[in-house]
Amino acid sequence: MLFYSFFKTLVGQPVVVELKNDLSIQGLLVSVDQFLNIKLDDIRVLDEKRFPHMMSVKNCFIRGSVVRYVQLPAAAVDTALLQDATRRENAVEK
Repeated sequence: MLFYSFFKTLVGQPVVVELKNDLSIQGLLVSVDQFLNIKLDDIRVLDEKRFPHMMSVKNCFIRGSVVRYVQLPAAAVDTALLQDATRRENAVEK
């Protein structure tokens, strides 16, 4: 639940999502659900020569199970808050 809560705070931020098929999509994070499915707007494919069919797509829904990495803007990540939330979640599990 920690990652879901964390990604909810990043709605409206630009992110890069790398999929397991090596497709990297840059876009504005619109929503994320508990399965870490991601919806992006104003997308741009980083390797346009390799994926020319994606040039006309403006928004997309990405199933959480096909995501390899999500690159976040450094300024949008509050590491102190994230560490505190991790400690609290770990204390509840014990």
